[in-house]
This record gives sequence, C-alpha cells and structure tokens, in this order.
Amino acid sequence: MLFVCATPIGNLGDVSRRLLDTLATVQYIACEDTRHTLKLLTHYAIKGPRLISLHEHNETQRVEELLPLLREGADIALVSDAGTPLISDPGYELIRACRKEGIAVTAIPGASAAVVALVLSGLPVDRVLFTGFLPRRHDQLEELLDDASRVQATLVAFESPRRVRGTLGVLAESACEVEVAMCRELTKVHEEVIVGSPGEVAARMPERVRGEIVLVVRVLKEALLPLPQDPADEESYVHDLLRDQLHTKDIAQRLAERLGCSRSAAYRRVLEIRKKWAGTTRVTNKIKD
Repeated sequence: MLFVCATPIGNLGDVSRRLLDTLATVQYIACEDTRHTLKLLTHYAIKGPRLISLHEHNETQRVEELLPLLREGADIALVSDAGTPLISDPGYELIRACRKEGIAVTAIPGASAAVVALVLSGLPVDRVLFTGFLPRRHDQLEELLDDASRVQATLVAFESPRRVRGTLGVLAESACEVEVAMCRELTKVHEEVIVGSPGEVAARMPERVRGEIVLVVRVLKEALLPLPQDPADEESYVHDLLRDQLHTKDIAQRLAERLGCSRSAAYRRVLEIRKKWAGTTRVTNKIKD
C-alpha cells in the first residue's frame, strides 16, 4: 500500500501519532530530500525504512522502480520536505500509476501551508483557486485575477522570499483592486501574517524577508474593460472577424491585444457582440465557437 503522508510545515509538534506509526512500520519512504526526511526520523528515533529520493527531476524513473515493490505487497510512505505531498510537490505520477494499476492508496493527513494560510488570512474561504506560484508577467497575472474574479475565488499561491516584493509590485500595478495576506514562517516561532493592499503589505514587511511564504489574494474590484472612443468601431472590428469565421477565442485574443486587456475580459465582450449580431443575416451560420 502507498501511504501519502503529510509532515510538519515548521513545528515538529504537529506530528500525529498515526504518522509516526506509519513511518515506523513501512519498508520504504519516498521523499524529496533524503537528508531532510532523515532529520525528521532521527528526531523521533525512527529506524528501519529505506529512504528513496523522489523529486521533480526523477519522479518518472522512481515510479518505475517503486511500482514493482508495491505490486509485491510492500508498504511505502510518500512524503515531501514539508506539508502535504502533491501540493506544489512531487507525487502525482506515482499516485496516478497506483490508481491505474489498482494499488491501494491512503492518506495520513496533516499540515498544509496553503490551508493554514487561507485560514489565518481572514479572506473568504468558500471558493478557492490554488495556483502554485503567481505569474510574474502582467498579462498572465491579469488573466489569472480576472479568472478568479469571475468565479469569486480567493487565490492561494506559494512564494519565495526573493520574489515576494516583486510579486507584490506586480499585484499593485494590476488593473484589479486586490487585498493580500502575506503569510510566512507558519507554525514557527516567528509566524507572521500581514493583510492589506499590495503596497501596504510591502511597506509592513521586514526589510530582509526570510522563510517560506504563502500569498492569499482576493480581487475586490474587477478591472474594467477599456472602452474605445467609438464602440461602433469595436463592434465592426469583431463583426468582421466573425464574418471571416474565426474562432471566438482567436477573436478575443486579437481584441485583448487591441485594447490592452485580459483575454477573458475580451472574450466576454466578444460574446456580447456576437449575441447582438447573431440575428443579422451577415453573421447567421458564420460563427464558430
């Protein structure tokens, strides 16, 4: 059986009895960094399991090595350096392969930095979009914020101390109005959560930021699609492309470049124009989705 095990994200006191029992009884532990996992095992005087590295650069190879062991009945624990495996950590390929082959998989639940940050942020938690790391390019970030705004979701993303100020700067320059919670050193002695606008958070951060960081972002006000001086020109532009039988997504891409807005915002505008023109003889039966 494969045991997907969550490990502490900073405080060793968060280890569960079930986790310790599992790590002490499995034959193998697949881990991101064997040295890091060895420290955890040493702290709790656990000896016996063989440690096998499994990280983003060797996961495919390791899956081929671990599957035969699992088929033969071995118990294997999958751990990441901190938190729950697969949440921006390796393990997906292994679990996918186990499911495909009918090998039993279970979870030993525990800490997750993304969930802890979301809970501490004070931002809405009813609908969440986890995105790994936020994109640095303005157009990609605008696209992501627009997507989150449309479904009224709170964004959760990991960030490094080196990048966090730059990311906050990109958020500050976004056309969307956002609220941010910067959560760092979660569950540790120097745990810190700063909530406010991107500029406010950046101003209140220490000069030298250290530790693992989770950003929680909520769009408060969606960016408005810029209107052309003559809306009729925009409709005519879109209509001509529709008449040429271009796909809606391709028209939206061109309109986004023309207006300097996100593709999703442009897509909605194209749908509005398409609906308006759909009843005319020039567009009927000429539209592709």
